[in-house]
Amino acid sequence: MWPQEVPSSETPPSPSNPKVTKKAERRRRSTLRFLQTGQQSRPALHGPAHSLHSTPPLPLPPDSGKLPPMQTRIDPGLGAPGTNPETRRPLPRHNPPSFLQVVALLLAALVVQAAGSACTTPVSAPADGAPQPDASVDSTTSTPPRAAYQLGSGDKLRVIVFGEEDLSGEFEVDDTGAVSLPLVGEVGAGGRTLRSFEAAVREQLSDGYLKDPRVSVQVINYRPFYIIGEVEKGGVYPFVSDMHFLNAVAVAGGFTYRANTSKVFITRGNRELEFAVTPELRLEPGDVIRVPERFF
Repeated sequence: MWPQEVPSSETPPSPSNPKVTKKAERRRRSTLRFLQTGQQSRPALHGPAHSLHSTPPLPLPPDSGKLPPMQTRIDPGLGAPGTNPETRRPLPRHNPPSFLQVVALLLAALVVQAAGSACTTPVSAPADGAPQPDASVDSTTSTPPRAAYQLGSGDKLRVIVFGEEDLSGEFEVDDTGAVSLPLVGEVGAGGRTLRSFEAAVREQLSDGYLKDPRVSVQVINYRPFYIIGEVEKGGVYPFVSDMHFLNAVAVAGGFTYRANTSKVFITRGNRELEFAVTPELRLEPGDVIRVPERFF
């Protein structure tokens, strides 16, 4: 049986008691209504017939007192739990290098080291009494300085004597390096610059022929250059003013696949000079260009 209503120790609500509010009054009435309805409809909570469970509870296993430890399965391809799923990626597999790859890397390192030591080896001055190197081959990698052009065999000149049309005309430097002019005969031109040749012609005309002659000399056609070696079409080609080495290679059809494009040998005045291939490398008329072959 439900217990009887216990009189409350609180003072009943009355207009003379200001402490009792309307909210407390509603709470008290709700409690009395619940107790009255519960005694009539609420079944007893004791006894097997009025048990809250219609079926007995399932028996627990003997080792139910010890719970098994929590095991978390970690997929190696997904990473640890709690991490960002976008970053869970399997690590790439790196195969160890083969024996041939290791040998190739060692050979490449040795070649690079040998090339570096060859480039940085200091050149010592020869001792007194030691044999001097051959002067016909000059090894250098600097661009030759641009000097005044020197005339040579094969150059075609235009000589103008102002006021004297009979003494003016076009003349060619012969094999001996001389130019045959009217009235004065041969005048040496080989190895001279244009200004030097003008002075020589002026001196010859002033020696009993003209009084204070004015002479001007121009180069119409330069003597050709020669190119041999690892080019597609070696041979003799006409020289043009302000010509560079790469222009000469282009005229000869370009390099072959065996050509060494880092250096070139040029013969000038019975001396073979070695130059580094640069866009600033200029040529001179009569140069003999030899493009070497690379070894590897």
